[in-house]
Formats: sequence, C-alpha cells, structure tokens
Amino acid sequence: MKKKEIIVEKFLLVCTLITVFTSAAIIGILLYQTVYFFSEVSVWEFFTNTKWTPLYYVKNYGVLPLLAGTFLTTVISLLVSVPLGLTIAIYLSEYAPKRFREMVKPSLEILSAIPTIVYGFFALTFVTPLLQNIFPQMAGFNALSPGIVMGIMILPLVSSLSEDALHAVPRSLREASLAMGATRFQTSFRVVIPAAFSGIAVSVILAISRAVGETMIVAIAAGQQPQFTLNPFVPIKTATTYIVEVFSGDIEHDTVEYRTIFAVGMTLFVFTFILNNISYFLKKRFQTNL
Repeated sequence: MKKKEIIVEKFLLVCTLITVFTSAAIIGILLYQTVYFFSEVSVWEFFTNTKWTPLYYVKNYGVLPLLAGTFLTTVISLLVSVPLGLTIAIYLSEYAPKRFREMVKPSLEILSAIPTIVYGFFALTFVTPLLQNIFPQMAGFNALSPGIVMGIMILPLVSSLSEDALHAVPRSLREASLAMGATRFQTSFRVVIPAAFSGIAVSVILAISRAVGETMIVAIAAGQQPQFTLNPFVPIKTATTYIVEVFSGDIEHDTVEYRTIFAVGMTLFVFTFILNNISYFLKKRFQTNL
C-alpha cells in the first residue's frame, strides 16, 4: 500500500513539474525573442510610437495601436459581461428557487461551448447590421460589435464563478443579517457580496484575461487596421489578431518583422501577469481584513 502511495505521489510530482517546465519554456522563448527584437528596435519607439506598420515598406514599430484596440474591445466586453453576470449571479444565489438555479446555470454555461468563430460571424452578420441601424456612421468593421459579442461569450465565466463565490458564503451570515432586521436586498449587497468579494474579483480578472486573449471574434468582425483610437465605430486591430496574421502569412523567420509577434506576446503576458497579481493581492487583502 505504501509503495502505491509513493508511485501516485511521484506521478503527481511529475505532472506538476511538467506544468512548471512548460510555463518556464514559454516564458523563456518569449523573453529570448523579445530581447533579440529590442536589440534592433528601440524600446522607446515600441511603447510610444502611435503607428504600427512593421509589414509595410515604411516600417513603424509602435505597439500602441494594437494595445488601444485590445483595450477598447476588452472594456466594451466588460461593460456587457460584468453588470449582467453579477446580476445573474446575485439572482441565482439569493433569489431564485433551487430548481430554477439548477436548470438555468448549466444553460448559461452552454454559451462557453460555442466556437468563437461562430461568435465572430454572428458579430459580423447580425450584430453589426443591427447596430448600423442605430449608428449609421458605424463602419462595417468596428470595435463595438465584437466587443459586445465578446461580452456575451465571457458572460458565463463571470456569472458562474461569481455565483459559486456568493453561494459559498456561510448561511449563518445571511441569517444573522436578517435577524438584525435587514431586508434580503440589504443582506445581499451589504453582507453577501462583500463576503464573496475575492471570488467575484477573481471572476472579473479571469474575464479580462479571456477578453484580452480572444482572437477569432476580433479577427473576423473588428477589421485589420491598427489605429490609435478609442472610437468604437471604426475598424481596429488587436494584439492577438496581429499575431495570427503574421503566423498565417509569408513572413520570413528570423527577421525583425517576425519577431514582432514575440514582443507583442510578451507585452500581453506581462499585462496578464499584472492582472493576476492584482487579483491575488485583492484576495489576500480582503481575507486579511475579514
């Protein structure tokens, strides 16, 4: 019996090390290629230039247009997913009957199973024409349509994780609040939500990371024009879309143009890493205060 336990323990250790080594290898490759890239392109130009044309005759290596496009679509998706997701989570956790909750929650999670390319064509062929009836000045490719559809796509992530966090709050806290004369609404927003803040924060951070890394929806519906703008009605290009464009093109390896994808990828990695640390800090800070 002890021998079997040792075998299982070693197997679990190997699985853990594989995960660690894989992450280290990805970071190492990104870092190596990024350092190589910045040996030929100024870091200052990369982060301050507002033009991104590394594949054109006149080359500019300013990543700000890609970051602006990524930021714009991410913010739009969060404006859709976070309010709706939290509202759904609060209702399912605090107000909905148990039978209704068990039926609706899996139905919401079906949205996560839809391929993102389907969402992209939905944004291009349905949402964009619908929005153009409201905003005639909107271009055929724009940031608003894919941003809204991305919000719908990550809605189950926010609602499901937030509902789990709310549902995990001890029932004794609710009963104590109600016993003090608080209404169900006051209990939900002044007791349950603060107690579940860490879980809600994690759901929002994961939603941001998911939106930042989304590729197919923006590749299909947002256009292919890197513009340093926050106008949601014009075509834009995100960082992930550019990476796919270079990989699917005929760019020669070991060139500055090819290494731009590693510099952009490292930028996204650093951004996501910062978000994860903010989430961890908020979780620990809130738990400490409790």
